[in-house]
Amino acid sequence: MTDPRTPGEPGTDRRASELHGAESHTPESQVTDTPDGQRRILTPGTPNPRREFLRSAALFTATAGALGGGLELLTRRPGVGSAEAQAADPFSRAVRPLGPYDTDEKVTPYQQATTYNNFYEFGTDKSDPARLAGSLKTRPWTVRIDGEVRKPQTVDIDTLQSWFPLEDRIYRMRCVEGWSMVMPWLGFPLAALIRRLEPTGKAKYVQFTALLDPKQFPGQRQPVLKWPYVEGLRLDEALHPLAFMAVGLHGRALPGQNGAPLRLVVPWKYGFKNIKSVVRITLTEKQPQTTWALAAPQEYGFYANVNPAVPHPRWSQATERRIGEVGRRKTLPFNGYADEVAGLYRSMDLRKNF
Repeated sequence: MTDPRTPGEPGTDRRASELHGAESHTPESQVTDTPDGQRRILTPGTPNPRREFLRSAALFTATAGALGGGLELLTRRPGVGSAEAQAADPFSRAVRPLGPYDTDEKVTPYQQATTYNNFYEFGTDKSDPARLAGSLKTRPWTVRIDGEVRKPQTVDIDTLQSWFPLEDRIYRMRCVEGWSMVMPWLGFPLAALIRRLEPTGKAKYVQFTALLDPKQFPGQRQPVLKWPYVEGLRLDEALHPLAFMAVGLHGRALPGQNGAPLRLVVPWKYGFKNIKSVVRITLTEKQPQTTWALAAPQEYGFYANVNPAVPHPRWSQATERRIGEVGRRKTLPFNGYADEVAGLYRSMDLRKNF
């Protein structure tokens, strides 16, 4: 099924390709580096920093809804830059040196990153996710992990996050509609989670499933897509160091409209691959049937690698509109990550396997 509000040309942004969810609010919190090199969230008065911070953020969601002004920065590092500089831009080079996976491009401001979203579970307009995200309750929240793993389990989101040190990643994000952003995520490598679960020799793919709950997701009351939303990766893609599970954005708890409390981030693929509000991760032997590939297989393939040389059937993918900029810029192969990921597809016809 195709979107009934088909765009007349690229850049009109009327096609779904990304998922986002409800705004979370939190008391003043920080991320700091401990002597053993681990990142820890420091929330005043809490003995278990990471877990208690994220639980507090979720509790604030119920009363604060989709308002973003009350969120505090999480990524201020002691002794790095002035407090004023950190508050103005916590992801500038002066405050936080770029990591090995970060782009040095200008970060999309928080207000734009959290109010211009595709998340059809809330509705099909760009403003629907931020407007309606207050209906999403992110605590309690569990993630079921099953399939071809030696350690299947259902784990509480706070416990899951306590398994890994949090990392910052500043990634480009390219929507299949022809627009893009630069997003500063907070989370952990997907590979770390998969290795902890010990895949069996039969595991070839990773399937992700989002929450199905029409009471919290009003968009699911309409058959716009086949619910719940499902996405997938090949196992080698999931184990790539760029593949990431995000729990925060712009140094703050992940807002609902951006996929709280847990979302996938795969920066070399179009945005619709980056499933939000994940409740299940299943390792499989067979390629998953993914939501947009089922809805419009002639337009949205399983791989969905950013490829300016392969147009969408209804518009070119050669250029993109960066949110906050005037005009269009050239789209880069694999969204600028070709040096890191092109080898994953060396023997494939990327026009056929789009």
